[in-house]
Amino acid sequence: MHNHVRELRGERGWSQADLAERLAVSRQTVNAIETGKYDPSLPLAFRIARLFGRSIESIFVPGQE
Repeated sequence: MHNHVRELRGERGWSQADLAERLAVSRQTVNAIETGKYDPSLPLAFRIARLFGRSIESIFVPGQE
């Protein structure tokens, strides 16, 4: 699944570690999400969407690799 997490994080000047801390996950999890190696659980996807003030659909785009 394609996502815009890296771009949104970059717009805020946050490192992967910064985002991980805000989401209460590991930096490795953030990296895996950004590179498309891991699709977050629905609760985590909601946390990401809330943190960035966006809808899940605007961040995660199914069917694009």
